[in-house]
Amino acid sequence: MTNPVTLGLDLGTSGLKVVALDASGTVVAEETRHYPLLTPQPGWTEQRPDDWLDAMSGALQALSATLTAQGARPVALGLSGQMHGLVPLDAHGEPLRPAPLWNDQRTAAQVSDIEQRIPRAELVARTGNRAVTGFQLPKLLWLRDAEPDVFARTRHALLPKDYLGYVLTGELATEPSDASGVGALNLMRNDWDADILGELGIDPAIFPAVRASTDVTGRVTSEWAARTGLPEGLPVVAGGGDNAAAGIALGLTSARPDVGSLSLGTSGVIFAPLTQPTPDPEGRVHLFAHADGGYHLLGVTLACAGALQWLHDKLAPDTSIDALVDEAATVPPGAQGVTFLPYLAGERSPLMNPDARGAFTGLSLAHGRAHLVRAVLEGTAGALADAFDVIRPLAPLRTLLSTGGGARSDLWLGLVSGALNVPVQPTRARPGAANGAAILAMPAAGLHPDLQTAMQATRPDVQEPVQTQEMHGALRAYEHARATLYPTPATSQDPNGPQDKENTHA
Repeated sequence: MTNPVTLGLDLGTSGLKVVALDASGTVVAEETRHYPLLTPQPGWTEQRPDDWLDAMSGALQALSATLTAQGARPVALGLSGQMHGLVPLDAHGEPLRPAPLWNDQRTAAQVSDIEQRIPRAELVARTGNRAVTGFQLPKLLWLRDAEPDVFARTRHALLPKDYLGYVLTGELATEPSDASGVGALNLMRNDWDADILGELGIDPAIFPAVRASTDVTGRVTSEWAARTGLPEGLPVVAGGGDNAAAGIALGLTSARPDVGSLSLGTSGVIFAPLTQPTPDPEGRVHLFAHADGGYHLLGVTLACAGALQWLHDKLAPDTSIDALVDEAATVPPGAQGVTFLPYLAGERSPLMNPDARGAFTGLSLAHGRAHLVRAVLEGTAGALADAFDVIRPLAPLRTLLSTGGGARSDLWLGLVSGALNVPVQPTRARPGAANGAAILAMPAAGLHPDLQTAMQATRPDVQEPVQTQEMHGALRAYEHARATLYPTPATSQDPNGPQDKENTHA
């Protein structure tokens, strides 16, 4: 077998994907496995780590068989995955409970406690972020408050992808792009902030060591080599959080901060690379480390393609989502007065309100399913525009590359382009976080001398910008509905939240 490939593993919310890439970034093989999402109480989202392991085992076993048949040789494996989740392990490295996920909203009391103990301005200056319900640190405090017996047995707190790395190699490690979403990483030092953790009564030793995203953190054990067909001793590379890894796959680098990305996935995300760590002082958007060694801003609306999937599942399960979007295209801009707020799982940027809830307004007997779908597309575009209003003065973005399942729709991309007033360009291939994880593994595998060379060699071809869709009227209606149901948050002098921006779209 003479064809070397690197593997990329992405642990997503709905499923696990593994890909094999050659040195040019061409996908040689890929596999996907799915697992359930648990919602034991309103506002709670969890998954079982054992389900992740079953998915990883099955996907890697099938991928290994395909590569063997093709004469391809795995030379390294990179990791990526959903950020912010908490996998508490006991002294034997066994998970103690299902893992609360990134969109879990049970930690409002712990967020309040963090910001009472540590001024928001100091927290943002140190970590790049205010306290956020979805982050791992409030989850750890919740575990201490709500399940003290489990917390007392917890010896290690891992992020989801890092748990998979631990299982594959027996080594505990993380890297900055994912670790900066815990809520306790000092961005200037790329290490755990002992002062913050000390104030909260958390021992920094509960977290794993922070390594560079391209570092080899361990090697596949004999047990997992036998279970998956991977070579024993295969290097496992730290990788990146899902958004950072997807940015690597798109060729987004902190050295060129004018090009970012727009992801229309379960959540909607605007990714803005930065050469220097420049947070929003109020923490209305996230500042994280990038997997290339720089930084990036992240504006997040929690329900984007997830909102469309919800509408499909509840109202039209026998109709394809593509057909629903085609119906929406027949409705005039503004959905003839129907407006949607996409806060089905609370909201991140810029509201940072876990109690926000979705709403349709303006409904009449004249409206039908197509109007509702159009309103969902326009409402999610409006929510992304809210986040971009905060990002705009902090990052020199001029172009956004599209990714995520919703990026298949030129209509949806065009609506977001109109809402943000920024060109949105699809790529011919739609590489995701798994591809980025495989690219992050290429330097360690010797396929390229460094990450920048690997990113240049694998950069996807970019298409012409999509046609911008009219959004002025829809944005005015969205902003009116948002202001009515969720009045402008308080100013920075009020501990309840930051000042929302004035409407820049009217």
